[in-house]
Amino acid sequence: MLFDSHAHLNFQEFENDWRQIIDDCQKQNVWVANVGSQFETSKKAVEISNNFEVGVYAAVGLHPIHVLGSKFHPEKFDREQYRQLIEASKKIVAIGETGIDFFHDDKNFEKQKEIFIEHINLAQAFNLPVVIHARNSRDGKKNAYQEIIKVIRDQRSEIRGVIHCFGGTKDEAMAFIKLGFCVGFTGVITFDQTEQLAETIDQLSLDSILVETDSPYLAPVPFRGKRNQPQYVRYVVEKIAQIKKIDYNKIAEQTAINAKKLFRV
Repeated sequence: MLFDSHAHLNFQEFENDWRQIIDDCQKQNVWVANVGSQFETSKKAVEISNNFEVGVYAAVGLHPIHVLGSKFHPEKFDREQYRQLIEASKKIVAIGETGIDFFHDDKNFEKQKEIFIEHINLAQAFNLPVVIHARNSRDGKKNAYQEIIKVIRDQRSEIRGVIHCFGGTKDEAMAFIKLGFCVGFTGVITFDQTEQLAETIDQLSLDSILVETDSPYLAPVPFRGKRNQPQYVRYVVEKIAQIKKIDYNKIAEQTAINAKKLFRV
């Protein structure tokens, strides 16, 4: 089996065919975690997952580019709304995506940090992992990965989760693993000029790696530029198998085990 640990079939790009895509996934034994970015997309992720007994799950949260003070459809993080959502569904397996994004908005750090910590507190209250988004500033001077690591280290309670769509350094990946996190990789690793990511993957233990599509974004080669979908996660697995010189089936099996362990499904 394959487990796409981070997709957005709850987004409008899939409004007309998410059910068909999931039906295809189930026939191919591809499991999916759909991740919210705002309250409405979080609700949609839950609604989708409730249609399926197994193999489709939800994460709920407010993406850092949407926190109050941002330029991109800002909204308040209402913890009570999210609490009610979590209590009403057994298909919610994580909190997020949350984190720090300097790329789209490098002037709203304090608010992003505040809301990130609120997500961590919510995750701890329900014993759920956090799905973390990190993106450095365009000029590279502001490092979201380092700021997130600092926040996690400052928390007194143990936190588990995944740093999704990883694009940091090997040392940053190792720091997350040391903190008990998994590291998620997308179709970006199939692009040209991603040697640093390949070197990182080669050094990481397989039991710390998750695979994901981030659908509808970041379609892997040979579909780059087109709408991504969960079935394409196999191209991420193929690339990791190539990098680590390990059999494809072993990568598929272990990354699925890792996701199931993290999400407790």
